[in-house]
Amino acid sequence: MNALVTGGAGFIGSNLVDALLARGDEVTVLDDISTGKRENLEQALENGAQLEVADVRDAGAVSLLVNRTKPDVIFHLAAQIDVRKSVADPANDARVNVEGTVNVLSAAQAHGVPRVVNTSTGGAIYGEGRTIPAPEDHPSAPEAPYGLSKWCAEQYCELFTRLHGLSTVSLRYGNVYGPRQDPLGEAGVVAIFCGKVLEGGRATIFGSGEQTRDYVFVDDVVDANLRAAESDATGPINIGLGQQKSLLDIVEVLNAHSDNGFEPEHAPERPGEVQHIALDPTRARDKLGWEAKVELDEGLKRTLDSLR
Repeated sequence: MNALVTGGAGFIGSNLVDALLARGDEVTVLDDISTGKRENLEQALENGAQLEVADVRDAGAVSLLVNRTKPDVIFHLAAQIDVRKSVADPANDARVNVEGTVNVLSAAQAHGVPRVVNTSTGGAIYGEGRTIPAPEDHPSAPEAPYGLSKWCAEQYCELFTRLHGLSTVSLRYGNVYGPRQDPLGEAGVVAIFCGKVLEGGRATIFGSGEQTRDYVFVDDVVDANLRAAESDATGPINIGLGQQKSLLDIVEVLNAHSDNGFEPEHAPERPGEVQHIALDPTRARDKLGWEAKVELDEGLKRTLDSLR
């Protein structure tokens, strides 16, 4: 398979690139290296991946690259992922996450790409969980521009399917964590906490620490992307374990893997934060044959080991 991975120098994207190369696929990466890192692709470039440094907001550059590489599938992971930045500058968030997605879809449609696998988010779109675990038809009530922009990007994917017959699917991730994780995203708390463990520091928890998320290991997310590329499923699909895990749960697991103990310290709660959410993975199982394999204890241990 010939694959184009936008945002392929990032945390999830680079892990996906490695998996594609490992099975013998041709891979081109589009990344502006603003938050992604060249070092994430060091091994991939040695193994034959090609890197095009370009901005997903540049429609001309995206179109030229798609026309030149003629991919069988585009994995679209390029995004503005920092919730706080989205609140501070919602227009830029929309330019990257909405306009950037439109540019990818337009290029795919213009140059005959058979399949687009779009990266989306569960918790940030659903907001506070009314039904837990939340199914894909859970009401959309984003708490920040980031979630709204991701929801809009999904709608454009579905529009291009209806309007042009372009095959698209949007994977709504839980809180992804694992090796190479960037502390910018909401799930970045795992990267931050792991760093504190290795420094001998303490975990800063905003609020009680009882707020819950659905933490999903990056290898499972990569597997979901590979399955989605080969599927004809369309629309949104949750990618999570369907389990609520709290910040205190994470601290407890990391404490067990710490040489010197790992304790929390509490800071005032941050306003507007979702308190409880988990994603119902039933559709992923039915449509993709996908289920998460890595539980939190194993995933956190593997994340810590990658940093040691």
